[in-house]
Amino acid sequence: MDWSRALPRARARAKSPVMYGTNLSLREVMGWTAKAPTQAWMALRGDANVPGSRFGASSLAQFSPRLAIPTWLGRNVVARRAVIMNLVNHTPTPVQDGWSVRLTQVRDFRGQGLSYDSHNGTDFAVPPGTPVVAAAPGRVVSLRSEYNRGGLKLAIDHGEGILTSSNHLARALVQVGEVVTRGQVVAISGYSGLDALVSFPWIAPHVHYNVAVGGCLVDPFAAREGEAGDACLWRRLPLEPWRGEAVAGDTDFAPTRFEAARVDALLAQVKDPSRRDALSRIEDLSLRAWELVIESFTYPLRFSSSVTAGVSLFDAPTRRALLDLPIAASHVDGAVFADDVGLRRAPVRHRPR
Repeated sequence: MDWSRALPRARARAKSPVMYGTNLSLREVMGWTAKAPTQAWMALRGDANVPGSRFGASSLAQFSPRLAIPTWLGRNVVARRAVIMNLVNHTPTPVQDGWSVRLTQVRDFRGQGLSYDSHNGTDFAVPPGTPVVAAAPGRVVSLRSEYNRGGLKLAIDHGEGILTSSNHLARALVQVGEVVTRGQVVAISGYSGLDALVSFPWIAPHVHYNVAVGGCLVDPFAAREGEAGDACLWRRLPLEPWRGEAVAGDTDFAPTRFEAARVDALLAQVKDPSRRDALSRIEDLSLRAWELVIESFTYPLRFSSSVTAGVSLFDAPTRRALLDLPIAASHVDGAVFADDVGLRRAPVRHRPR
């Protein structure tokens, strides 16, 4: 099925310049692969080291037809803006309880409720086919397709222990090991993964954007209580894409360096022998280290030490203003919060367990 022909009338009515990618198939947009059924079942039931997902009536609060349906039809609901539909939850539920899409204890960096229990990234609602860019210079270190957790995901090392990951992609345009520049188009957006299957068409297609510092997922807007440093990781607020201007330090990019002994020690903590063997066969030390880091915050209970196993590879990295909006300037001029423009529920108060 050619996604560019799937909704011709809707495209004709689109008021923004956003168009679906050439020959972008519905299979790519939704991230359907041969492994998808097995991975979907694992997300629901869990396995020996991954608890099953948790959902309930409160999960329905994420549904926003006014945002979702026009975005699926190829329109930016707010002209020339990506809509931030979820932020990092500063009071997440314990990882031992499983991935929760409920709203039982939610507080974003503003003290409001634009998030859900286990949400650990920033969600930018954009139509499928929107160009996704590198938010800063870096090296592509991982490309994963996991239907149960984020669909097609591309991760970039920006040096000094800072990693970003764009999830729910339709298509990657770069390869692992490739060095990329600020603003370079690295992927095409979609809504790949189980999330889209269970929520279509009531939740908007979006790029789930993770930021990690020193092996630990962080909120790029503001540090959570107890985290080291308090610098905002975005170069400017309100968020804007890069428009070609010179940025100090960009020409000095160098990949994050790792010590082999530390990488080996973390590898030894992987519980499953087959998974440990697969990771050990990655020859490039840096790529092996980053895959372990990504594994540690995606599936923390697969490690014998702690839920922050990846931090063992770093020496107190610091937060710094580095990132631009990871959506191409050709398609957006900035971003807005969904609850600020009436496209999501009213903020909820933090409710401790």
